[in-house]
Order: sequence, then C-alpha cells, then structure tokens
Amino acid sequence: MNLNVYPGSPYPLGATWDGNGVNFALYAENAEGVELCLFKSNDNQAEDIRIEVRERSHHVWHVYVPDLKPGQLYGYRVHGPYDPENGHRFNPNKLLIDPYAKAVAGAIQWHDALFGYELGHPDADLSFSTLDSAPYIPKSVVIDPSFDWEGDRRPGTPYHKTVIYEAHVKGFTKLHPDIPEEIRGTYAAIGHPVAIQYLHDLGITAIELMPVHHFVMDSYLVDKGLSNYWGYNSIGFFAPDVRYSGSGVNGEQVTEFKQMVKNLHQAGIEVILDVVYNHTAEGNQLGPTLSFKGIDNASYYRLSEENNRYYKDYTGTGNTLNARLPGVLRLIMDSLRYWITEMRVDGFRFDLASTLARELHEVDRLGSFFDIIHQDPIISQVKLIAEPWDIGEGGYQVGKFPPGWAEWNGKYRDCLRDYWRGADSMLGEFAERFTGSSDLYKDDYRRPTASINFITAHDGFTLNDLVSYNEKHNEDNGEDNNDGDSHNRSWNCGVEGPTSDETINSLREKQKRNFLTSLFLSQGVPMLVAGDEISRTQGGNNNAYCQDNEVSWLNWPEADLDLLNFTRKVIHLRKKHPVFRRRRWFTGQPIKGIGLEDIAWFVPEGQEMPDENWNHDFAKSLGVFLNGNAIRSKGPKGEQIIDDSFYIIFNAHYEPLNFVLPGERYGKEWVKMLDTHENFVEEKGEHFAAAQSIVVESRSIVLLKKTKN
Repeated sequence: MNLNVYPGSPYPLGATWDGNGVNFALYAENAEGVELCLFKSNDNQAEDIRIEVRERSHHVWHVYVPDLKPGQLYGYRVHGPYDPENGHRFNPNKLLIDPYAKAVAGAIQWHDALFGYELGHPDADLSFSTLDSAPYIPKSVVIDPSFDWEGDRRPGTPYHKTVIYEAHVKGFTKLHPDIPEEIRGTYAAIGHPVAIQYLHDLGITAIELMPVHHFVMDSYLVDKGLSNYWGYNSIGFFAPDVRYSGSGVNGEQVTEFKQMVKNLHQAGIEVILDVVYNHTAEGNQLGPTLSFKGIDNASYYRLSEENNRYYKDYTGTGNTLNARLPGVLRLIMDSLRYWITEMRVDGFRFDLASTLARELHEVDRLGSFFDIIHQDPIISQVKLIAEPWDIGEGGYQVGKFPPGWAEWNGKYRDCLRDYWRGADSMLGEFAERFTGSSDLYKDDYRRPTASINFITAHDGFTLNDLVSYNEKHNEDNGEDNNDGDSHNRSWNCGVEGPTSDETINSLREKQKRNFLTSLFLSQGVPMLVAGDEISRTQGGNNNAYCQDNEVSWLNWPEADLDLLNFTRKVIHLRKKHPVFRRRRWFTGQPIKGIGLEDIAWFVPEGQEMPDENWNHDFAKSLGVFLNGNAIRSKGPKGEQIIDDSFYIIFNAHYEPLNFVLPGERYGKEWVKMLDTHENFVEEKGEHFAAAQSIVVESRSIVLLKKTKN
C-alpha cells in the first residue's frame, strides 16, 4: 500500500504527533536499512503497511507520515549484517519496539520467533532465524501528549523534610477494600483519595514507585507459572507499563499516570521513580531480539573486548547498557527529561547505579554520566538517589557518589540490624549511622541528607519477617531456596516463623518499634517500605520478585493497626521537631551564645562517653543528648522558633538497665515522650529530674523531652 510520506526530521527521536501527522525518528548507527511497520490492531499477524525509511541524518533514520493519529500502532524492522562475533545482530524478520515509544500495547507472548537465531540449532546464536516475530511482540503506540495539568505545582520538598515510602504500584492497592475493585492495582488506585489520604495521614512526603517503565515477563518465570512482579526488566524507558493501567486502552496509561501524579502533587506528595537504565530485558547472546539488540546491538550494549559475540554483565541479567556511548547517554538523558517535563515526576532512584558510572571497567565517579547530569538544568534539579552498587568488581560504592546525589545507605541498614539483634557491633559505628553517616559523606561536602536510611527494602525480608525468621524461605520461587541473600542479619526472637508464644510475639512487636523509632529519629532521609507499618509478611521469602500474589500484596484486611498508629506518631514526631532532621552535621562543640554542645553521648551511669567505649563491641546501651537550641528558625510572622531538646536512651541489652540522666547542665527536668517497651508516643507525662535514675527495659528505646533548663 502506497502512502504519501515526507522526509521528516531527525529530532525528536521516537514518534511525535503534531496534529496533522506523525514524525518517526530512530537512532541506528550501523544499520543499512530501516522499515516502519504500521498496524491496525495489536492482534494482527502482520503489519498492514510497511514504509521504507530513506532519510538518514547523523545516524538517525526518519520519516513523516501525514494523517496518522494517536493510538496508531507501529514497530520497526532493521536491516544490516547478522554477524554476532563482530557485535551485529540485525534481523529484519524481527519486529522491534521503538526505544523512544511513549506507550507500548500489551505484553510479549513468548515464542521461538522472538529470538534472532534458531532455538536448538547446534550453532546457537550464530544461526539465523527467519521466523516473523510480529504476531508475538507488543506494538509501540503513538500518543497524544496533551493533558490539563491545571496549574500543577511540584511540592519541592527539601531532603531534610522528606519521608520516602517505597511501594509497588500493583501490590500497594490490589487488596484494598476501600478502593473501587476495578481500579485496584493501578496508577488510578494510587491517585485515589483513599490511598492519598492514607499516605498523608502516615506522614509520607514522597512515594517511590518500583519500576513502571514497560518491562518483560521473563520466559523462564512464565513457564513456571510465575511472573516478574518487581519489574526490573525494562524494555521501554519512556512508556509507563500498560499492565498498571485501569483503562486497557492503548495510550491511556500515559494519561492515567499523569492524573496520578497530579493528584499526589495536590496533596503535597512527590513521586519518585525507581529506574533501571543499567540493562534491558534482552538478556545475553541467547536472549530474545525485542528492540535494542535488533536496532543496533553494538551501539547500545557493552560487548566483550575478546569477542563481541558476548556481553559484559555487571548486572546479573546478561547484559549491560553502554552508558559510555553518546547514543545511550542521549537515550538515558532524554528519558529522564521526559519523565520530569512531560510526566512531572520529582526524582529517580537509580537501580545498580554503579553500573552507569563505569567508564571502562572500574567505577568512575567523575564519569560522563555524572558530568552530563550535573550540567543539565532540568535533571540536576530533581531528587537523584543511587543504589550505590552492582555485582561487578569494585561495584560497592556506598559513600562515593558525587555531591548532588543521595544514596541508599546499605551500611546504615546493616549496622542497625546488627545492633538490635545483639550481634557484635561497635558503638562508634552506631553513632555514625544514627547521626547521618558523616564518615561516608562529610568529607565530600555533602550533608546528612545524602544518606537514605532504611531498615528494609523491597529486596529482602519485610520488617515483620526480619524479626520472625533467621533463615530465608524462598521455596515458592522454584529455585530450591537457592535464590535470595543468605546473610540477612535477622533474628527470629527464639522461634522460626509464626508462633503462639506470647512472650516471643511481644518481643517481636517491640523489635519492630525499635527499628521504626531508630529509623525516624536518625539524621538523614528515612525510607519506609510499604506494608512494614502494618506488619506485612512474605512468609520468610526474602526474594519475592516473582510472586505477583498475596505473598507480595499488602494485606489490608489484616493490617496491624497498633503498629500503624505507632508509626504515624513517630513520623509526625520527627516532622514536628527539626532536631531529628538537621540540614547540617553535628559538631559536638559548644554552641556560641548557648554553651551546650549540639550533641553529647553518655554511658548508662550518666557520664559522658569515654573515647575508649566507642570501640567496644559488647556495649549495647547508650544515651544521646540532642540540643534543640541549635535549631533556630523563623515562624510565619517572623518570630524566632527554637526547637525542644531531647535525650534518647538505647538499650539493646537482653536485660533491663538503670540509666542515670545527665546533670542539670543539660536540663533540670525531663518528660517521657516515647517508650518502645510500653508502646506509646506522646501519650504519657511521666517526669524525671536531672541525674535521676530511670529503668529502661531490655531491648527498648526511651525518648525524653527537656521541660526545664
């Protein structure tokens, strides 16, 4: 079928509707020919129209097709050498997803035709497949980008006031009884007033969504009746996954996502996306040909220097995107800018971020990836959070990302877990982690807010399981319990899994409160995993990436309301008092005009901590004075506001201990504000005098507020 087509423009990349037609532009440096394929339906066995793209500018193939409208389905066939040993895997029998597609229709149907080689052939990936993949691969979708944002304003919450809630789009609302059933598990459900009110009441300022970029369900999981629930298998870096859309209409997932962001912004809640730019769903040399591999394999992936047939794998997924190459850098930056400018998100958490920083083999903190982000006037202004490790040599980079970045602080997680389970751990490290990890960030002119503090994350035990299991129980994943981390720093409190022993259950509940209190009173930015506040369990599964079912979904009907109430109060205590969320480092020195230090540490006997005690691995108890006079700000009428001062007692010992409060120099009278043993926050008014002895129960935290100088 012949159409009147025009040369079009090489910019912007992707499919762009201008009201009269669509411009298509595809980067493929080593390609010898490109065909644009148009479909009337995602179920079509073959394209209805195939257009030869003849224009090529700076390695970009482009064409303009008039009269096409939003909702049009399309894909590409790309011609060139099939020469895997030299890094080329062109195969025009494979329909390819546009890397810049703003929406993707449906999901992959696994079939031999999706592979560029003949499955089962003795030459493996050196063979060539002539099967047509068009019937089995989802099509790219032309979208209408218009949307009425109605004066939407970003909350712009500074890091020191931020409380992050890590959540899965589907799992957060799938079982929520107060959200309409037809939208549960979707973007619309997160934007529903019930979900937003819950986040607001909890005290959340930013929801961090696990991957929403269009992703692929791995074939080996599908064969076992499982799925890639977490979604760390991206194939479309501009497209919100259609499986989280309630409408089911091609392209409508974009509008639904925007409405979710708009609703959250109106409630003052930011949206942070967990993004996976380190690899794609195409796997290694034996993986499928879905997009990048067939468009220009050598221009997108890190290939082995010894033999370009194989891939460098710093991610454990079979391939690594080559962020050193201009085309890949452009793809990543264009994607980030698109989600900021068009989808209005407020920041990103970069999965395996060390991979993006690798110049050759080593992680280079001054690599081109960072250089480009730092100079970009759009990307540099949103929240940038690194998962500062990958599986390659030298990949553990906690504390080594440049200024402007925050990091998931794995050392905070490990230290706090060791402390509360009673393992050998230095008090000095506990103090570092509690006060923002200055040993990791201060020397680089970063602030305490560079540390994203967390006890649990999506990967690993839930908080409930952290205090209920010593061992992982991943049998349902179908890998003979060999997957997942075996070193969890967990403690089951005496019995593995659920028990009717009330003494153990009481201890577990207290341990949850200890972890949550430690998290929200620490300097830095706290991150809470969705469901930890209601005692969500995965039955001891610490790698539920393939469990798209009740194992992973939040069980709202059985929510632990006592823990939820406690969590809300601790978060609001943090938000009320700036001394728990300082913008600058503690100095330990007297404050000019006040005399007292901004922070002071004490042994249970009431004396300031001797230097030699910091290196004891058997000491589990200490007190800390936080000077609120060091935090001065202006109120709404210009009046000066001075925060309260607090004394926190940590007792990780297995027995109750007597603690002597500091002398009158630090305060004449104190009132108890929180006790994890008695399970209260700001509810009782028990007062204590300076130098008075107070009994702190085993494995407990007590928080006191100064009432008299």
